[in-house]
Amino acid sequence: MAMGDTPITIIGNLTDDPELKFTTSGAALARFTVASTPRQFDRESGQYKDGTAMFMRCSAWRGLAENIAASLAKGHRVVVSGRLRQHNWQTPEGDNRSMLAMEVDEIGPSLRFATAQPVKATGETKKAAAPADDAWNTGGNRPAAGDEPPF
Repeated sequence: MAMGDTPITIIGNLTDDPELKFTTSGAALARFTVASTPRQFDRESGQYKDGTAMFMRCSAWRGLAENIAASLAKGHRVVVSGRLRQHNWQTPEGDNRSMLAMEVDEIGPSLRFATAQPVKATGETKKAAAPADDAWNTGGNRPAAGDEPPF
């Protein structure tokens, strides 16, 4: 992690299956969203109540991306660690937009309510070619600052 990075860990559920894409150079990119909802015990009612859900867009690169796509699916509870990144872009109408997203360093299933049997990845994962006009196709191992398509 570089100096000045904002580290963050989120525990939540995947809102959909991870989306796996490949750049023209063959680097894998997985994108997914984690929903995290705080719960608090209400002593008056004797029940837990959900707070406001937070939805965090996440991205992972290369082997990690391929392992995520092969291992995780919609609804799985995960523990995700990474760095916050701010993405800025301009709409076709000229309006400035920005959003926070997480660049994933580590991810795994939460074992609080489930079990898992880890299997060491072999690196023999098949790669699909990305079409040249694909917006996710960054043409390099990582997008240059500001070149990443908005979510």
